[in-house]
Amino acid sequence: MLQIGDEVVYFSAVFLLMMLGTRSPTGASLLTAFLYVFMVMFRFPPVPADQAGRVLRPRAPSGGVPVVAHRGGSHDAPENTMAAIREASRNGATGVELDLSFTADEVPVLMHDETVDRTTNGSGPVSKLQLVQLKRLDAAARHRLKDKFSIEKVPTLQEAVEECIRHQLTIFFDVKDQPDKAAAVLHEMYKKFPVLYNSSVVCSFEPKVIYKMRQTDPNVVTALIHRPWRLSRFGDGTARSLSTSSQLWLGVLDVLLDWAHHHILWKLCGVSAILVQKDFISLDYVQYWAERGVEVVGWTVNTAVEKDYYQNMLKVGYITDSLLEDCDPHY
Repeated sequence: MLQIGDEVVYFSAVFLLMMLGTRSPTGASLLTAFLYVFMVMFRFPPVPADQAGRVLRPRAPSGGVPVVAHRGGSHDAPENTMAAIREASRNGATGVELDLSFTADEVPVLMHDETVDRTTNGSGPVSKLQLVQLKRLDAAARHRLKDKFSIEKVPTLQEAVEECIRHQLTIFFDVKDQPDKAAAVLHEMYKKFPVLYNSSVVCSFEPKVIYKMRQTDPNVVTALIHRPWRLSRFGDGTARSLSTSSQLWLGVLDVLLDWAHHHILWKLCGVSAILVQKDFISLDYVQYWAERGVEVVGWTVNTAVEKDYYQNMLKVGYITDSLLEDCDPHY
């Protein structure tokens, strides 16, 4: 758990930043005190460690670390489909990461992108299509193994949950936005399938999503997703802005966001895990979070060398696009 010394260091740093901004010791003291009181009053305690352990450290078939199929294993089968879930189970995954989206008639479905263009034979935003329209599309149409999987439908959230429960897979619900709607829908799913409390985790890049989920149902295991320099750079490392000044400003925001993730946001939300881009994880990093009772999961780990490193050196779970062979990452 968080050590008392950590809080002293964190709020001392906040006080110094406030001093630089306000040039007033009194103002800096009041603002720091307000932040401390806010944290004490509104933070959520994490779920019990044994519950988090059942979700984040399920027994792997091989006796190794947990292996989660990214979007159901998007290299091995059409992503976010029933076929992907079945294929992930067949290939030895302990869990699957699935992306939550909503149709025009507000039905929760699995889809990573805002549009259906990349993964189906259709076109347009998911949010503008009715479920009946979405169900007419082939979710395997653009996959490299489309001949093997033939026609795959876009599944509803409930269809996917039932399939995962059938295969005893841990579910990582990846929520991009719409915290109120997502929290309400997931809460209903947890009530309908109580086994999810011990076999799933709600995760997001957005702290507001996780905070709303804990507010709606404090018994749900949650995780923050984090990639350093996410605001200033795309997943492949290229700069988001061509303007030097904009890129510099985004870099400053990245530093502040990174600091907040490691010192404030995780505690405010009461998360049980942090999902971090694979290149930023080391033994020291894993130890840092272990001292705070937080599990580290790496993403996206796609080569045999990287998997061996996670399995035998870091000894933490990872998310992968393929359980069968090396492949390029799917951003």
